[in-house]
Amino acid sequence: MMLSPGTIIFRLILALILTGFIGWERENHDRPAGFRTHILVGVGSTVVMIVSFTMSILYEPVDPDPGRIAAQVVSGIGFLGAGTIIREGFSVKGLTTAASLWVVAAIGLAVGVGYYNLAIFSTLLVFFTLFFLNRLELRHTSSNIKMLDCRIRDMPGILGQLAEVIGEENINIKDVVVERDKLTNETVVRFDLKFSEESDINNLNKSLLNIDGLIEFKWY
Repeated sequence: MMLSPGTIIFRLILALILTGFIGWERENHDRPAGFRTHILVGVGSTVVMIVSFTMSILYEPVDPDPGRIAAQVVSGIGFLGAGTIIREGFSVKGLTTAASLWVVAAIGLAVGVGYYNLAIFSTLLVFFTLFFLNRLELRHTSSNIKMLDCRIRDMPGILGQLAEVIGEENINIKDVVVERDKLTNETVVRFDLKFSEESDINNLNKSLLNIDGLIEFKWY
């Protein structure tokens, strides 16, 4: 049985609302793939699923597989998701946005095939994960993350010494930014550090004071 124009329009609008809901959350966090991108991916996936379903009806004697075209959406979305992943120093950003693009593609396919309850419930779960669990994660990790600014002289091996004393205290270096102060001809190194339960900031301060070439350091 062919889909009526009303059913097709309803599925497209539902896909727009559900995927736009997720895209709105990403847009509020200034992610590279935001409101419009998520809508385009979701609605596009719905269109692909509707076309696949229609082709299976039109060529019914041949018994075509309606999932073949739809399966290409799942693999093809990886190229779009890869464009949102950015590597900065030792950190990688954009993985959550790439995953959300993959999920909205799946939601679009669910809407296209008529699994409305699955699509709606999945959207609520995704929004809960992105919005509420993100806040919970920030509460848990904010107390364990600190920034350390080190002003150093241009000496061989000093960066290695800094990394070594930080590692000795079981502190994970999440990111490093190195800037040159042209006025003083000194180098400023900023570390984003994640502390573990075994980390001792007092021991680290003592070790930093013993590094030759370290002019000063500040915690933020």
